[in-house]
Amino acid sequence: MELPTYSDVVEAEERIRGVAHKTPIMTSHTANRITGAELYFKCENFQRTGTFKFRGAYNSVAQFSESQRKEGVLTYSSGNHGQAIALSGKLLRVKATILMPNDAPTAKVVATKGYGAEVLRYDRYNENPEEISRRLSQERRMTLISPFDHPHVMAGQGTAGKELIEEVGRLDYLFVSLGGGGLLSGSVLSAKALNPRCRVIGVEPEAGNDGQQSFKKGEIVTIDVPKTIADGATDRHLGQYTFPVIKKYVDDILTVTDQQLIEMMKFFAQRMKMVVEPTGCLAAAAAMSRALPVEGKRIGVIISGGNVDIDLFARLLQ
Repeated sequence: MELPTYSDVVEAEERIRGVAHKTPIMTSHTANRITGAELYFKCENFQRTGTFKFRGAYNSVAQFSESQRKEGVLTYSSGNHGQAIALSGKLLRVKATILMPNDAPTAKVVATKGYGAEVLRYDRYNENPEEISRRLSQERRMTLISPFDHPHVMAGQGTAGKELIEEVGRLDYLFVSLGGGGLLSGSVLSAKALNPRCRVIGVEPEAGNDGQQSFKKGEIVTIDVPKTIADGATDRHLGQYTFPVIKKYVDDILTVTDQQLIEMMKFFAQRMKMVVEPTGCLAAAAAMSRALPVEGKRIGVIISGGNVDIDLFARLLQ
């Protein structure tokens, strides 16, 4: 497969139309006052399955051939992509098998099973999910869809950025969370096509800055599994498809601490009345930190998801 382009994002938008939600864009007078900027939050925590992941998952499974549909789809995921593939499989009548870490949030495991998928478990600190998934896909003759490193996934995720820019108009900055790079690579394709002067900033947890290291070094850097509350951004490296797009088009990659994520969760809960998971707070935490000169600028922020165990949510907010 070739690297995706903006035309693939446009096609993906048509493919998911009427199935994926066109999520709301929210503003906050308090956020604007703190930053001195105009912030526009694209709320993918209100997407089906609770994250942007449904966009890329459905766009991928919807393009299966008859033989692929018959054999089924397989993926590995800490939770959000797994839920998205599970629901996509249910809607398209394709059986799904999801490989999830033993310490995946209970809410995400329960939801994935609830969509009818088979869930297998692994030890994220001692086993490689990519290797296990490749072996299982061959043994079961199922199609493996990476959580991020797949052109159809990337194109689907890019529809979130496309919707944001088309609704609010010109942006000076677009902040996007970064794990494996699916959302960032797709979003930057949309941003540079619709708003070429917009600076696109990837944001990852400080403990898992493989993307930042790769961006600076000019080649993919692999790290140990990071320990962070941002469980959706614990990928050890960027992908063979996502990295070239990020390297070519993204303007910079920043990191934020777990404490900044907790403060951002509190802000969303108290000021905007929203439940946002730690990973979903990455982009907003960077934008609100004013690490870049955002004063007087129009800022787009993609809130990537809202799937968090309620007990953990309560503990973090306390």
